[in-house]
Amino acid sequence: MRRRRFIVGGALVLAPALAHAEQERRRARIGVLEAWAPSTFPHRLQAFRDGLRELGHLEGRTFVVEYRSAGGDAKALPALAAELTRLEVDVIFAATTSTALAAKGATRTIPIVIAVVADPLGTGLISSLARPGGNVTGLTTASGQVVPKRMHLLREFVGGASRVGLLINPEDASHLIGLKSAETEARALGIVLRPFEASDRSELAAAFSRMESERLDALMVSAGQLMDSEAKLITTLAAKYRLPALYGAPEFVEAGGLMSYSASFTDNFRRAAAYVDRILKGGMPADIPVEQASTFEFVVNLKVAEALGREVPSSILIQATRIIE
Repeated sequence: MRRRRFIVGGALVLAPALAHAEQERRRARIGVLEAWAPSTFPHRLQAFRDGLRELGHLEGRTFVVEYRSAGGDAKALPALAAELTRLEVDVIFAATTSTALAAKGATRTIPIVIAVVADPLGTGLISSLARPGGNVTGLTTASGQVVPKRMHLLREFVGGASRVGLLINPEDASHLIGLKSAETEARALGIVLRPFEASDRSELAAAFSRMESERLDALMVSAGQLMDSEAKLITTLAAKYRLPALYGAPEFVEAGGLMSYSASFTDNFRRAAAYVDRILKGGMPADIPVEQASTFEFVVNLKVAEALGREVPSSILIQATRIIE
């Protein structure tokens, strides 16, 4: 009788432990690889978490996050991607071009979900939009279509702009692809396009100094790891040299920039959660089509326009999705 009570009691003690172990076993592990410091764009990652929650995934219950941030240092990404691979996470969320390339360089088997990669085909991340073919899927910002739109908006704002600068990071693959698109559109519009390179913070001021001697009418700034991290510095330099500038993300305008036109990064981050959901349910990234952005943002800062001594054309205001006054 005593033995029987002991066994039952032991079972009661073991039951919670076994249940906890089973819960741990079923809990998905999502690796998140970010290029920026955690405080740079917290709203984007929150949108991704919100998307997961809307699909019934509860952090701490149904999944845990293995978060790795390069803190703005692109050279740190390969090691961080390798670390996530060693942890054998179920899926890696690598939203940007630089993080996705680092993740794919670390693993060809763990699924990778992208969100704001400008050209996944041109960078070799996928074989096609309809059938990615490897371990990468997700969303693209379709910069091949966005860059010409930016140039048209700049020309419309300035009026007769004939010399336009383009600030790029030569170490960012998406910038090099964007440069080709910009050169093609500039030739079609009869615009002289002058690229200016900066691969770190110290080179940004020098790039703007060179712009002054070029007598530019306007400037385009591509989004990316370096430019995004230095948005405040870049917008300050554009104001100093009185350059009407159009940027590749709305955060530049919030930091004091004039205008931005881009896919909605926040929307793409939220939509990326659906890709993670499909993969956790057994979907293969090779067979899940890559989607293009469906929501675009054109943000205009009237205060900056006033500081530049420029009146914003009504045609620009009509197109704006958000106006900062």
